[in-house]
Amino acid sequence: MKIIKLTELPYKQKAIIKSFGDSDLYVKLLEMGCIPEEEISVELSAPLGDPIAIQVAGYQLSLRKEEAEKIMVQIL
Repeated sequence: MKIIKLTELPYKQKAIIKSFGDSDLYVKLLEMGCIPEEEISVELSAPLGDPIAIQVAGYQLSLRKEEAEKIMVQIL
């Protein structure tokens, strides 16, 4: 299956987290429940596309667009 950036994921489409591009971001996301193989979806986006709200580990989390760009996901 195709691996894409989280920012390219269509709204409400479920995907699986595959990797993170940045080691500093990796630790931060792990602490918030974004772990590889966890299911994720994009729920909301601000008018200019930054930040976005994602659904992960049973709750909603807001991420800056630059952070979301580094999360690689696989569409389910």
